[in-house]
Amino acid sequence: MSQSSSFEVSREHEEFRRSVRDFAEAEIAPHAARWDRDHHFPVDVVRKMGALGLFGLTAPEEYGGAGEDGDFTSLCVAIEEIGRVDQSLGITLEAAVGLGINPILAYGTDEQRRTWLPDLVAGERLAGFGLTEPGAGSDAGATTTRAVLENGEWVVNGAKQFITNSGSEITSLVTVTARTGETEAGKAEISTIIVPSGTPGFTAEKAYDKLGWHASDTHPLTFEDARVPEANLLGARGRGYAQFLATLDDGRVAIAALAVGCIQACLDLSVEYAGDRQTFGGPIGRKQGVAFQIADLEVMLHASRLLTYRAAAMKDSMRDGSGASTKDFKQAAAVAKLYATESAVTATRIATQVFGGYGFMEEYPVARFYRDAKVLEIGEGTSEVQRMLIARGLGLPVE
Repeated sequence: MSQSSSFEVSREHEEFRRSVRDFAEAEIAPHAARWDRDHHFPVDVVRKMGALGLFGLTAPEEYGGAGEDGDFTSLCVAIEEIGRVDQSLGITLEAAVGLGINPILAYGTDEQRRTWLPDLVAGERLAGFGLTEPGAGSDAGATTTRAVLENGEWVVNGAKQFITNSGSEITSLVTVTARTGETEAGKAEISTIIVPSGTPGFTAEKAYDKLGWHASDTHPLTFEDARVPEANLLGARGRGYAQFLATLDDGRVAIAALAVGCIQACLDLSVEYAGDRQTFGGPIGRKQGVAFQIADLEVMLHASRLLTYRAAAMKDSMRDGSGASTKDFKQAAAVAKLYATESAVTATRIATQVFGGYGFMEEYPVARFYRDAKVLEIGEGTSEVQRMLIARGLGLPVE
């Protein structure tokens, strides 16, 4: 879907939004509470999302993607609409494309792309992105996982944690950041290596028991002399750090889109409930104490959506080198991620308050959104990291 550097969402994007919303309301919304309760990862629906083309929105036609008919803004629209009914499947889509497909698309060899992308783009398989470690989260440069080149193979040892889409029955690979040596300056040389599922020595440990995102797939990973071919190096050796920083810039905008979906859900649910719930002879929505809080949700929604799609439009404008600069995009991504995710957490608190005691009951979706929202301020860079990046973008010498 072609788009200029303007951040106004086009008519084509809005038509696409309606089709995704129809799918989400028919295939996901009726089951989301049960999947959440049962901690069930719905592989069949993930495949239906693939059949709808949602995993191929940033991929070329040669790999089964949307080609010129897709763009980064379309992906954000899809994530928002899926996240409006189920944040778990919203993050599944976000991670599958932003962290699974896009690094291979951006940095992979022709052979790697031909091998892995068709099934990933079709939604038949998923890929994870192994960055975070027990001692290396925001400080990703502190990575301790190592990969040593021996006899034409990378031997990987280490551990990763909080990795999405890494241990499902349809996961095909995880890209792993690892130390592969030292630079001339004596710093860690970090590279990215593709480790296929089923590789001896690679184990996706038991899934986490999480506060939220119960229907998404998240595991700790261990690597004990996991051997993969030398050709599984993704991108240039020693460029892993730069690659994952660029990957996270895109991911921050996508997480902001997921947060927008959360805010939209909170607004919709609150407006409906405030119009139906009767107290003191009338609906609670006529009370200013309630109405004003819901009005704040509307403001947060519009501001978050504008910041998110402004950043998405900047990303799309960078395709031919004539649009936004990388520096400007990085700043816009951090701003969108920070504001939208913190607004989403606030929105769930407001919605729960509007529902009163019912908001504390799991039978009402606001309780699920309340649990799901907090991690939005953490994943793809914490709020503190976003503030640091924004301050640096302003020229401040913040550490």
